[in-house]
Amino acid sequence: MQNLLYALIQSVHNLLAVLIVGVGAYGLFFALNPTKRALAAVQSFAWALQGFTGAAFGLTTYHYFHQLPDIHGVAIAALLIKIGCVVLGFAFAATYVLFGPQFSKVVDKIFWWPMFLFGVLALSSAAFLRWFS
Repeated sequence: MQNLLYALIQSVHNLLAVLIVGVGAYGLFFALNPTKRALAAVQSFAWALQGFTGAAFGLTTYHYFHQLPDIHGVAIAALLIKIGCVVLGFAFAATYVLFGPQFSKVVDKIFWWPMFLFGVLALSSAAFLRWFS
């Protein structure tokens, strides 16, 4: 049962990561202004769920082993990077939902770069977290 739970969490977590990076790339390179606010709303929701599923890994381990996962070194650094990306990615996306329509084209472009790059960085850090833990 434990492995099934981990696999389900991992599947949702991975799909959210793809959604975050894809929405960020689309918003940065292809989307027209009227759709960008909706894209940012999707991305902020995906970031919130990404944080929830990330926490679910630790909670699942705690439930079955009565302790948090035993990680150290590179894995802790990768986890902290991922947590930072979730917080900042959500903050940027939520800010865009609230204020994006008021942004100039230059500020709009500048704002979408981190929204895309936080997803790429979090996804890349996942590999280090997985293989160094």
